[in-house]
Amino acid sequence: MTETLINRDEDIYLAAHCLKAMAHPLRLKILCTLGASHASVQDIVDACGTTQSNISQHLAILRNKGILGCRKESNRVYYYVDDKRTLQLIRLMREVFCPDLATTIPSPSHSDST
Repeated sequence: MTETLINRDEDIYLAAHCLKAMAHPLRLKILCTLGASHASVQDIVDACGTTQSNISQHLAILRNKGILGCRKESNRVYYYVDDKRTLQLIRLMREVFCPDLATTIPSPSHSDST
């Protein structure tokens, strides 16, 4: 008898929903850039090497999918991964695809959801 990894339809849907959002190379790069930290849009633009407009579009997609959260300080918006499962996936992908980066993404110190 084979073991079913995910057996509830709602869990299958949630997993597919998350993986679909992460499947775009730039969105994955944004998530890997953020890890468990907070970063401004400009910090993300600098790290990812594309335009602010492009980054903003992908941040909006990740936020609408419930993967990212944000907080505003003065005139800056800081984004963070707001889904612990996504952080686990990023850690696992780093371990599998980037074995030379032995460091792990630290756990978030708190989980703000704004």
